[in-house]
Amino acid sequence: MRQPGPGGRPGTIPPVPGRPATLPGAFAASALCALLFALITWQVLVRGPLLSWDARLSAALVRTVPDAVTESLSDLGNIPVALPVLLLAAGYAALRGERRGAAAAVLAMALVPALVVPLKEWTARPGPLEPWAAGYFPSGHTATAFVAYAGAALLVRPYLGRGWPAAAALVLTGATAVGLVLRGFHWPLDVLASLLLCTPLLLAVRRSFRPSCRSTRRSSG
Repeated sequence: MRQPGPGGRPGTIPPVPGRPATLPGAFAASALCALLFALITWQVLVRGPLLSWDARLSAALVRTVPDAVTESLSDLGNIPVALPVLLLAAGYAALRGERRGAAAAVLAMALVPALVVPLKEWTARPGPLEPWAAGYFPSGHTATAFVAYAGAALLVRPYLGRGWPAAAALVLTGATAVGLVLRGFHWPLDVLASLLLCTPLLLAVRRSFRPSCRSTRRSSG
């Protein structure tokens, strides 16, 4: 994942909670994510050469770490684990007056299955360890973790005045993605596609905050 440029320049992908993004920058980042996601999806549908590289990378990574570790990491993307984090952050932000941002974050999470499930059925991609099964693209666990943890960080960051929520969100999302790939639950491209798919949702959440909250972000970030 790319890291933010000097001074938290706009357009970082994936979005780093707490960093300002201008509307043109957010639109450009969303358009780039959509383009890359479309490219990967096309490769999955036509079984293009990108999938051969994906398979080789997966073969080199799967089961290189004990299953007990990687399963624990991948569980961070389970709805019973990730969703309460977002709901607690949304409730806290709503109590502090940021109801629009809280509603946007919850809506973004509700859109995750609405986007991921049809894509899984459409692409019908088999899994790394279960070639007889289908429905692995994109990764629902990665999408759930990304929206839940990054969304929660966006909601609490203005009131904490510190950068650790953003760091925690990136660590938790990254741990989920790594666990899924190393355990063989998903191909690397499944995980990457979910990050690209959900980045525009999180950018929209960030833009939904009331102006005074965005000003607080700029002054404290």
